[in-house]
Amino acid sequence: MENASHVVVVGGGFGGLQTVHGLSGAGARVTLIDQRNHHLFQPLLYQAATTILPISEIAWPLRRLLRHRKDATTLLARVSGIDKAAREVIFEDGQSITYDTLVLATGARHAYFGHDDWEPYAPGLKTLEDATNIRRRVLFAFEAAERAASDELRQAHMTFAVIGAGPTGVELVGVIAELAQRILPSEFRNIDSRQSRVLLVEAGPKVLNAFPDKLSDYARDALEALGVEVMTGQAVTACDSKGISLGDTRIPARTIIWAAGVQASGAARWLEADADRAGRVFVEPDLTVKNHPEIFVIGDTAAVKTAEGKPVPGIAPAAKQMGNYVAGVIRSRLKNAPAPEPFRYRHQGNLATVGRSAAVVDFGRFKLKGALAWWFWGIAHIYFLIGTRSRVTVAWSWLWSYVTGQNSARLITTPEVTKQADVDGS
Repeated sequence: MENASHVVVVGGGFGGLQTVHGLSGAGARVTLIDQRNHHLFQPLLYQAATTILPISEIAWPLRRLLRHRKDATTLLARVSGIDKAAREVIFEDGQSITYDTLVLATGARHAYFGHDDWEPYAPGLKTLEDATNIRRRVLFAFEAAERAASDELRQAHMTFAVIGAGPTGVELVGVIAELAQRILPSEFRNIDSRQSRVLLVEAGPKVLNAFPDKLSDYARDALEALGVEVMTGQAVTACDSKGISLGDTRIPARTIIWAAGVQASGAARWLEADADRAGRVFVEPDLTVKNHPEIFVIGDTAAVKTAEGKPVPGIAPAAKQMGNYVAGVIRSRLKNAPAPEPFRYRHQGNLATVGRSAAVVDFGRFKLKGALAWWFWGIAHIYFLIGTRSRVTVAWSWLWSYVTGQNSARLITTPEVTKQADVDGS
């Protein structure tokens, strides 16, 4: 393969990994670069953050996934720039690698809309590290409440504020509410976890904005039935270690989670390319960068429109479709065959869970809600997991949680949770 065309793919998420899979047997030499050594199944990341699943069941080492691909090399490195003239990917440590074709699938990070100083107090959920951090905060909140020196501080520890009412926010508050209402009450002596406040704060007019109004209304009703306080039409104006402000209203809350927005990676800056407000690179109809047909940008890093002129959503199926398409374009070029038609996104529907036994499913004319939608959601997610072991383990974890009302991954692993300041209010 030494003289074969070299395709470098940056990012081992859904889009990047799908591109690598699509190039199997194409006759190219493929290098996959990621700053982490694993592929993460992000749709279930919130379940790792809320004690339902261990992180080992939603992430897989990239080297293991590509161990049978002799044409593929995996590199663990952090990219800091692109030299388009020299066709080089530059690493943070100063090393570089040359490419004939480059695919950037570097994803997105949290967006705080000009308030990046809120991040330490309101972490988002994008990585395994984020999930373990949020799980620690949620579990420790109850431990701190158990030892709190005053009723006021106890209630602050037992108040959880999730900002943003998209699928991630809705799914997070649903599980946190069930944790407080059904799983923990018998385990504490000085507090009643059922007195916890779980808040879902959304600046827009409704929860699950991408869903039809009937499904959105159902989701809201289901959350409120779980005890979640849904606050729509209210934007957060301040956020710190002791709570949030909604205009003039101050809410003491020691656990805040950000699920309100995303910002694309630094790919636009590396390429010196035009981008939208969220940092997504404007691409050509074949997902290449303007004036650089050898560079593709896909997934959350790319600003792509549907046939109706709407933005393609930043979800896993969209990234996989782009990865598949780009692999097809590259294969055509290697064979000197005609290029495929421009990329066209095929929407496969929206799904979101609302607690332990309710969900909403929107496939256009086909819509579901309630327990049947929850089973549909679960089967769909199990199907897309990698490997029989993960499917069996996740299915068993869900069944165990459903039947017994217990979650298995409730471990606090960070030692600094014993800080006295967290319980005495200092």
